[in-house]
Amino acid sequence: MRNEPQKLLLWMTFIMSLVFAVWQALLNNFVIERAQFTGAEIGILQSLREVPGFLAFTAIFVLLLIREQAFALLSLAILCIGVAITGFFPQVLGLYITTVLMSVGFHYFETVNQSLTLQWVEKKDTAAFMGKALAWRSAAALGGYASIWLIMSWLKLDYQWMYAIIGTLGLLMVLSISYYFPNFNQGEMQHKKIILRKRYWLYYLLTFFSGARRQIFMVFAGFMMVEKFGYSITQITSLFLINYVVNLLFAPTIGRFIGRIGERNALTIEYVGLIAVFVSYALVEQAQLAAALYVIDHLLFAMAIAMKTYFQKIADPKDIAATMSVSFTINHIAAVVIPALLGFLWLTSPQLVFYIGAGFACCSLILALNVPRHPEQGIEVAYFGKVTSNTTS
Repeated sequence: MRNEPQKLLLWMTFIMSLVFAVWQALLNNFVIERAQFTGAEIGILQSLREVPGFLAFTAIFVLLLIREQAFALLSLAILCIGVAITGFFPQVLGLYITTVLMSVGFHYFETVNQSLTLQWVEKKDTAAFMGKALAWRSAAALGGYASIWLIMSWLKLDYQWMYAIIGTLGLLMVLSISYYFPNFNQGEMQHKKIILRKRYWLYYLLTFFSGARRQIFMVFAGFMMVEKFGYSITQITSLFLINYVVNLLFAPTIGRFIGRIGERNALTIEYVGLIAVFVSYALVEQAQLAAALYVIDHLLFAMAIAMKTYFQKIADPKDIAATMSVSFTINHIAAVVIPALLGFLWLTSPQLVFYIGAGFACCSLILALNVPRHPEQGIEVAYFGKVTSNTTS
């Protein structure tokens, strides 16, 4: 096991999900109860959270100094520290600062983790492995939610202790796997510069709209549960538990399913489903139905595995690290702006926020129809926008 890089990827994923799931599950109740947040403040906080994602392209410069594996572990440690200190700063400014610190670790880790996954896992196995990784994320999140029940409901400890305990536990686990696993060979030497290729344009656009759409789900779907339907922290945690149980059960199957039906079909299913879900969010008036939509929404995002396997198939192996850094920045261009802008729109028309999400899903669906049925280097698009040059552009 010590000599299997895929095991390291899974354990890093487990730690990230354990710590981040607790931060996310408590966030809406914490900011409303302790800092009296409205839609405007939560929108600003979420926009600030995405700034490090927007700057993810700088990861390629950090890799001039340290290896990707060490960078992933360092980023994971920063995430844990940010979460550990969150409860000590229950004011608007304090929450903004701790959120940015946590987010620096989270986004750098996700950038490097995706790069290492595409380098360390064979193309034929990637979709299935990513489904397995989602199951590990779900198992970790379930453990996090169980810890919320144990620490806050049974032991009656406050937010401050909950954040501190889970962040410290995550940090200790990072130190343990850093010691346990050796340094693995990365394979192809990666470019250490910013790379934008014309032939990756479809992947860039899919990434952009994915970031815009996901922010609406991440920020406003959960916030709606608390603000509109009055969900308590126990109910929110229960909803997250259901989400992750569903993912734990079905994510590996979804990964294998994508491997069978191909990226184009998988993305089409995802985007059609998301259009229906976002429109339903705008119209829903029953708390139970809203919860069901939330679970369906979360499950559909598992289909986004197809976007990563599409890129792996069309990419030059030397481009992976640099392109993951750039794609994270592209993913967060809209993410930095959308939560703050839609946070103010939320004050007057929550329904319009979700209709905008449906519009983004429509754009993604149109793009998905241009994904080839059998993508590979030289066959990056199906119909329009082909790059015929034999250069590296």
